[in-house]
Amino acid sequence: MAERQLAGMRVDYRTEGFDVDALAPTWHEQLANWLAEAEAAGVAEANAMVLATATQDGRPSSRTVLCKGLDERGVVFYTNYTSAKSRDLRNTRYASVTFPWYLQHRQVHVRGVVEEVSPAETQAYWDSRPRGSQLGAWASAQSVVVRDRRALDDALAGVTQRFADDETVPVPQHWGGWRIRPDEVEFWQGRTNRMHDRLRFVVDVHDRSWTVRRLAP
Repeated sequence: MAERQLAGMRVDYRTEGFDVDALAPTWHEQLANWLAEAEAAGVAEANAMVLATATQDGRPSSRTVLCKGLDERGVVFYTNYTSAKSRDLRNTRYASVTFPWYLQHRQVHVRGVVEEVSPAETQAYWDSRPRGSQLGAWASAQSVVVRDRRALDDALAGVTQRFADDETVPVPQHWGGWRIRPDEVEFWQGRTNRMHDRLRFVVDVHDRSWTVRRLAP
Protein backbone atom coordinates (compact mmCIF):
# COMPACT_ATOMS: atom_id res chain seq x y z
CA MET A 1 0.00 0.00 0.00
CA ALA A 2 1.37 3.40 -0.98
CA GLU A 3 2.44 5.75 1.78
CA ARG A 4 0.04 8.37 0.41
CA GLN A 5 -2.86 5.96 0.87
CA LEU A 6 -1.88 5.25 4.46
CA ALA A 7 -1.53 8.95 5.22
CA GLY A 8 -5.02 9.58 3.92
CA MET A 9 -6.74 6.87 5.94
CA ARG A 10 -8.71 8.40 8.79
CA VAL A 11 -12.10 8.34 10.49
CA ASP A 12 -13.65 11.38 12.11
CA TYR A 13 -15.15 10.05 15.35
CA ARG A 14 -18.55 11.73 15.50
CA THR A 15 -19.62 10.17 18.78
CA GLU A 16 -21.06 11.63 21.92
CA GLY A 17 -18.45 12.38 24.53
CA PHE A 18 -18.56 11.77 28.24
CA ASP A 19 -17.37 13.48 31.39
CA VAL A 20 -16.61 12.53 34.99
CA ASP A 21 -20.25 12.68 36.03
CA ALA A 22 -21.09 9.98 33.48
CA LEU A 23 -18.64 7.48 34.96
CA ALA A 24 -19.62 4.60 37.21
CA PRO A 25 -18.44 4.90 40.84
CA THR A 26 -15.49 2.54 40.26
CA TRP A 27 -13.18 1.68 37.39
CA HIS A 28 -14.26 -1.96 37.31
CA GLU A 29 -17.96 -1.07 37.16
CA GLN A 30 -17.25 1.36 34.33
CA LEU A 31 -15.23 -1.28 32.48
CA ALA A 32 -18.01 -3.84 32.98
CA ASN A 33 -20.51 -1.33 31.58
CA TRP A 34 -18.44 -0.67 28.46
CA LEU A 35 -17.81 -4.40 27.99
CA ALA A 36 -21.55 -5.04 28.08
CA GLU A 37 -22.19 -2.20 25.62
CA ALA A 38 -19.51 -3.51 23.24
CA GLU A 39 -21.03 -6.99 23.31
CA ALA A 40 -24.54 -5.60 22.78
CA ALA A 41 -23.26 -3.59 19.81
CA GLY A 42 -22.02 -6.77 18.14
CA VAL A 43 -18.28 -6.34 18.75
CA ALA A 44 -16.63 -9.70 18.04
CA GLU A 45 -14.89 -11.04 21.16
CA ALA A 46 -15.56 -7.90 23.16
CA ASN A 47 -13.39 -9.32 25.95
CA ALA A 48 -10.29 -9.40 23.72
CA MET A 49 -7.48 -7.22 25.00
CA VAL A 50 -3.96 -6.48 23.78
CA LEU A 51 -1.46 -7.48 26.46
CA ALA A 52 1.88 -5.65 26.55
CA THR A 53 4.87 -7.03 28.45
CA ALA A 54 8.61 -6.43 28.40
CA THR A 55 11.71 -8.50 29.01
CA GLN A 56 14.21 -7.59 31.72
CA ASP A 57 16.29 -5.68 29.17
CA GLY A 58 13.27 -3.67 28.02
CA ARG A 59 12.31 -5.45 24.77
CA PRO A 60 8.51 -5.07 24.48
CA SER A 61 6.01 -7.59 23.14
CA SER A 62 2.29 -7.40 22.60
CA ARG A 63 -0.36 -9.96 21.77
CA THR A 64 -4.11 -10.42 22.10
CA VAL A 65 -5.49 -12.41 25.02
CA LEU A 66 -9.02 -12.81 26.39
CA CYS A 67 -10.21 -11.24 29.62
CA LYS A 68 -11.74 -14.03 31.71
CA GLY A 69 -12.18 -12.26 35.02
CA LEU A 70 -13.06 -8.75 36.17
CA ASP A 71 -13.69 -7.40 39.66
CA GLU A 72 -12.34 -4.80 42.08
CA ARG A 73 -9.03 -6.71 42.25
CA GLY A 74 -8.24 -6.45 38.54
CA VAL A 75 -8.55 -8.15 35.16
CA VAL A 76 -7.64 -11.81 34.64
CA PHE A 77 -6.46 -13.87 31.70
CA TYR A 78 -5.22 -17.47 31.49
CA THR A 79 -2.18 -18.88 29.73
CA ASN A 80 0.73 -21.29 29.85
CA TYR A 81 3.02 -20.39 32.76
CA THR A 82 6.08 -21.37 30.67
CA SER A 83 5.18 -19.03 27.79
CA ALA A 84 7.15 -15.96 26.77
CA LYS A 85 4.50 -13.67 28.25
CA SER A 86 4.63 -15.47 31.60
CA ARG A 87 8.43 -15.20 31.68
CA ASP A 88 8.12 -11.46 31.09
CA LEU A 89 5.52 -11.11 33.82
CA ARG A 90 7.62 -13.00 36.36
CA ASN A 91 10.65 -10.87 35.55
CA THR A 92 9.04 -7.43 35.65
CA ARG A 93 5.79 -8.03 37.63
CA TYR A 94 4.11 -5.33 35.57
CA ALA A 95 1.88 -5.27 32.49
CA SER A 96 -0.73 -3.31 30.59
CA VAL A 97 -3.72 -4.28 28.49
CA THR A 98 -5.84 -2.36 26.00
CA PHE A 99 -9.43 -3.18 25.07
CA PRO A 100 -9.75 -1.87 21.46
CA TRP A 101 -13.40 -1.39 20.61
CA TYR A 102 -12.97 0.18 17.17
CA LEU A 103 -16.66 -0.15 16.28
CA GLN A 104 -17.57 2.19 19.12
CA HIS A 105 -14.50 4.41 18.84
CA ARG A 106 -13.49 3.40 22.36
CA GLN A 107 -10.44 2.10 24.15
CA VAL A 108 -9.70 1.17 27.76
CA HIS A 109 -6.13 0.96 29.05
CA VAL A 110 -5.35 -0.97 32.24
CA ARG A 111 -1.86 -0.80 33.78
CA GLY A 112 -0.55 -2.33 36.97
CA VAL A 113 1.32 -5.03 38.84
CA VAL A 114 0.59 -8.68 38.17
CA GLU A 115 0.02 -11.74 40.31
CA GLU A 116 -0.89 -15.35 39.69
CA VAL A 117 -4.49 -16.18 40.50
CA SER A 118 -5.23 -18.80 43.12
CA PRO A 119 -5.38 -22.49 42.19
CA ALA A 120 -9.07 -22.46 43.14
CA GLU A 121 -9.79 -19.65 40.65
CA THR A 122 -7.82 -21.45 37.96
CA GLN A 123 -9.73 -24.66 38.62
CA ALA A 124 -13.09 -22.90 38.44
CA TYR A 125 -12.25 -21.36 35.08
CA TRP A 126 -10.68 -24.58 33.78
CA ASP A 127 -13.88 -26.47 34.54
CA SER A 128 -15.80 -24.03 32.32
CA ARG A 129 -13.57 -24.63 29.27
CA PRO A 130 -14.48 -26.97 26.42
CA ARG A 131 -12.66 -30.28 26.57
CA GLY A 132 -10.87 -29.49 23.32
CA SER A 133 -9.41 -26.32 24.81
CA GLN A 134 -8.30 -28.27 27.88
CA LEU A 135 -6.53 -30.83 25.72
CA GLY A 136 -4.91 -28.04 23.70
CA ALA A 137 -3.43 -26.59 26.89
CA TRP A 138 -1.78 -29.94 27.59
CA ALA A 139 -0.58 -30.38 24.00
CA SER A 140 1.04 -26.98 23.38
CA ALA A 141 4.41 -26.04 24.83
CA GLN A 142 3.53 -22.42 24.18
CA SER A 143 6.21 -20.22 22.57
CA VAL A 144 8.55 -23.18 21.93
CA VAL A 145 9.79 -23.63 18.35
CA VAL A 146 8.24 -26.72 16.73
CA ARG A 147 9.26 -28.66 13.64
CA ASP A 148 6.03 -28.21 11.70
CA ARG A 149 2.24 -28.29 11.99
CA ARG A 150 2.24 -32.07 12.15
CA ALA A 151 4.20 -31.91 15.40
CA LEU A 152 1.34 -29.93 16.95
CA ASP A 153 -1.31 -32.27 15.57
CA ASP A 154 0.61 -35.28 16.85
CA ALA A 155 0.94 -33.72 20.29
CA LEU A 156 -2.81 -33.10 20.45
CA ALA A 157 -3.54 -36.64 19.30
CA GLY A 158 -1.24 -37.93 22.02
CA VAL A 159 -2.92 -36.10 24.88
CA THR A 160 -6.35 -36.92 23.49
CA GLN A 161 -5.42 -40.58 23.72
CA ARG A 162 -3.84 -40.10 27.16
CA PHE A 163 -7.07 -38.77 28.66
CA ALA A 164 -9.48 -40.76 26.49
CA ASP A 165 -10.72 -42.84 29.42
CA ASP A 166 -10.91 -39.94 31.89
CA GLU A 167 -14.19 -38.17 32.44
CA THR A 168 -12.40 -34.93 33.31
CA VAL A 169 -9.09 -33.46 32.18
CA PRO A 170 -6.96 -32.13 35.05
CA VAL A 171 -5.41 -28.67 35.10
CA PRO A 172 -1.77 -28.84 33.93
CA GLN A 173 0.75 -27.62 36.50
CA HIS A 174 2.18 -25.31 33.85
CA TRP A 175 -1.13 -23.51 33.20
CA GLY A 176 -3.10 -20.87 35.09
CA GLY A 177 -4.22 -17.29 35.42
CA TRP A 178 -2.60 -13.90 35.76
CA ARG A 179 -4.32 -10.92 37.34
CA ILE A 180 -3.36 -7.33 36.56
CA ARG A 181 -4.02 -5.24 39.68
CA PRO A 182 -4.33 -1.76 38.18
CA ASP A 183 -2.93 1.49 39.43
CA GLU A 184 -4.25 3.29 36.34
CA VAL A 185 -7.33 2.65 34.20
CA GLU A 186 -8.02 5.03 31.33
CA PHE A 187 -11.30 5.29 29.41
CA TRP A 188 -10.89 6.78 25.93
CA GLN A 189 -13.75 7.93 23.74
CA GLY A 190 -13.08 9.18 20.22
CA ARG A 191 -14.38 12.66 19.37
CA THR A 192 -14.46 14.78 16.25
CA ASN A 193 -11.33 16.74 15.22
CA ARG A 194 -9.22 14.37 17.33
CA MET A 195 -10.35 16.15 20.52
CA HIS A 196 -10.96 12.85 22.27
CA ASP A 197 -12.22 12.35 25.81
CA ARG A 198 -9.69 10.67 28.12
CA LEU A 199 -10.68 10.00 31.73
CA ARG A 200 -8.20 8.14 33.90
CA PHE A 201 -8.78 6.47 37.26
CA VAL A 202 -5.56 6.71 39.32
CA VAL A 203 -4.98 4.97 42.64
CA ASP A 204 -3.30 6.55 45.66
CA VAL A 205 -0.47 4.24 46.70
CA HIS A 206 -0.95 5.06 50.38
CA ASP A 207 -4.65 4.57 51.04
CA ARG A 208 -5.66 2.81 47.77
CA SER A 209 -8.32 5.46 47.08
CA TRP A 210 -9.10 6.36 43.48
CA THR A 211 -9.31 9.75 41.79
CA VAL A 212 -10.29 10.60 38.21
CA ARG A 213 -8.26 12.91 35.99
CA ARG A 214 -9.06 14.29 32.55
CA LEU A 215 -6.17 14.15 30.11
CA ALA A 216 -5.58 16.17 26.96
CA PRO A 217 -6.00 14.07 23.83
